[in-house]
Amino acid sequence: MSYTSPVAIAAVSEMKPGRFPDMDGYDLYIEVIRQFLAEWSLKPTDIQGLLACPSGMAGGGSNDIFVHEQLYEEMGIQPLFADTMNAGGSTYGLMVQRAALAIQQGKVESVLCVGAGKFPKVSTGGAESMARMVSHEIYEFPYGTFIPALYAQVATRHMHEYGTTVEQLAEVCVSTREWALLNPDASTYGSEALTVEKVRQSRPIASPFNLYDCSIPLEGGAAFLVCSEAYAKRLNKQPAYVLGMGEFHNHRNIHQAASLTDIGCSKSAQQAYTMAGLSPSDIDFAEIYDAFSINPLVFMEELGLCPQGKGGEFFQSGAARPGGDFPVNTFGGLLSFGHTGDASGMSMIVEGIRQIMGIAGERQLDKANAGIVHSYGGMMSEHSTLILGRSAS
Repeated sequence: MSYTSPVAIAAVSEMKPGRFPDMDGYDLYIEVIRQFLAEWSLKPTDIQGLLACPSGMAGGGSNDIFVHEQLYEEMGIQPLFADTMNAGGSTYGLMVQRAALAIQQGKVESVLCVGAGKFPKVSTGGAESMARMVSHEIYEFPYGTFIPALYAQVATRHMHEYGTTVEQLAEVCVSTREWALLNPDASTYGSEALTVEKVRQSRPIASPFNLYDCSIPLEGGAAFLVCSEAYAKRLNKQPAYVLGMGEFHNHRNIHQAASLTDIGCSKSAQQAYTMAGLSPSDIDFAEIYDAFSINPLVFMEELGLCPQGKGGEFFQSGAARPGGDFPVNTFGGLLSFGHTGDASGMSMIVEGIRQIMGIAGERQLDKANAGIVHSYGGMMSEHSTLILGRSAS
């Protein structure tokens, strides 16, 4: 499948991640949209379609399951295409795909994709509710599941099969922190650089993970506008074209995954490469969902961007860092930018868009003609891969 006419992302905005105790999930939505419209001098009437995620998604609760209705009423618009959808961290990548298809079918010319959310506090029962959300009620949860420990299984399996080391996992954290120090919006901007030793000396969480191997729980949100090419060019001289896209839905619970080192990313990636008519060698950078340090390492392999089993060596080489041969998570990743709860799957898409548009500030890459963005939901269950580019072909 390929597009009969180009689809592009014309505008993008993201809140600086933080803690907002006086704002609930819906308040964050309103702030995200206010900021988006102000940054791009847009009016609500410029929006013909609307996609949002349920507020409270990250904690397993969804109080605003019809949040799209609240938002379009708040904005005073009557969209021709709208929905509230939830696929965990892959939600926003799948929003791009649903929006692109609607535009291709002629339903609308523009779709606002928006997400905002809060990260549950693990000290007030949040850890248990999140574990219940991703664990099988009979075969996993009764044995004391804990999200870092579930991901740790993936890391230890990769270490067993390929000889990956904890030092190589730490290199992922070092790389993302270097990028975050170039991003004024990152939660760790202005902090000290990390070293492998600092990562390994930080507080143990779930072997082989220490504190810095885990993303930073925060709150925030973002929005972007997916458009037809003609509509996009009226708003932005350099939109980010959606060249390819793919999705794959693998398992519900981690114990049902056929493999912990081939988790489904490769399937969605191959769809995206085929649609774009590109190969991994044509890609200039990658933005990858990194709840834990193991994620970019495994997904670089599944995306075909480094050989199977060599993800650890790739990060250890420094190739992913600023000035390296293949930049990864140039916004600082969830590990150092911040993991914004319900909206966390937005951040890597936002950065991919900004790099393609050439508006990434000090961290702007010299070469950003084509980038790949991968996000997932659940326990690496639902996968979305996007390939973005500066030109339509």
